[in-house]
Amino acid sequence: MDPLEKFIELFARARATPGFAEPTGMTLATVGADGRPSSRVVLLKSVDAAGLVFYTNTLSRKGRDIAAHPEVALSFWWPHLEAQVRFEGRALRVPDSEADAYFTTRPRESQLGAWASSQSEKLSSREELEQRFAALERKYQGKIVPRPPHWSGYRVAPLAIEFWFNRPGRLHLRELYTRRAPGEAWTMTLLNP
Repeated sequence: MDPLEKFIELFARARATPGFAEPTGMTLATVGADGRPSSRVVLLKSVDAAGLVFYTNTLSRKGRDIAAHPEVALSFWWPHLEAQVRFEGRALRVPDSEADAYFTTRPRESQLGAWASSQSEKLSSREELEQRFAALERKYQGKIVPRPPHWSGYRVAPLAIEFWFNRPGRLHLRELYTRRAPGEAWTMTLLNP
């Protein structure tokens, strides 16, 4: 089976499980221009044969890291399925039309927040952020909120996908799928736990 198809099936199971708060949460690891690694949780917004998509402020730390080093890692941990899935690949900006279409689906408060927040920059006070947000509410009252030019999506085109499934006696099942470039065939290797 194609590992992206396998992931999509497992992801559907994770989303269908009652009581699991956020199955779309994935840890994104990046490396900055200074060579320092950083990780944070972002939300998966779409997945298909081309890769996994998340959205963010492109001027944030993660956006600057991706500009310096587009190779990233993603990981999902679904304890209720006793499964982890890891991805390694290159993050590329989605087309503006795709980012525009997704932005229109966001709650209005989130649209305004994308304008109000200088993500990852120092903030002198919470009131400063709330005042910017209030000013934007007034500015766009009764109007469509456009997508900020510094807010977009990234599609991670994986070159490696590893599935980890818990097994008794720590004899976990690990399947590593690799390919040299997007669009090429996958090779599967079993790994020792």
